[in-house]
Amino acid sequence: QVQLVESGGGLVQPGGSLRLSCAASGIIFSIYDMGWYRQAPGKQREKVATITNRGNTNYADPVKGRFTISRDNAKNAIYLQLNSLKPEDTAVYYCNADVLLRGSAFRNDYWGQGIQVTVSS
Repeated sequence: QVQLVESGGGLVQPGGSLRLSCAASGIIFSIYDMGWYRQAPGKQREKVATITNRGNTNYADPVKGRFTISRDNAKNAIYLQLNSLKPEDTAVYYCNADVLLRGSAFRNDYWGQGIQVTVSS
């Protein structure tokens, strides 16, 4: 029904930067909140940043001032600019979207497959 495809992950040295992208496709009528979450080995999945369809953003404390979330509603896409990366940012990053499908009266939560970000020297 809805597919979220992430791209842009990889290996980067501490202090480096990456840009993640996530594009949604499917029988979409409207997308509400979208966001990025991450899960490090042995830890629970945690919120990184979210953005509403009006562009209001919210960040987790550990990434404030370093990461920037943005959105292109015309493309059903969000982006995450990761700057000043630290080894503790190493995790699988997941895209999330709150979607109303065409012909449906209910919103559902969708997740991407996840993309690895590794920060290491």
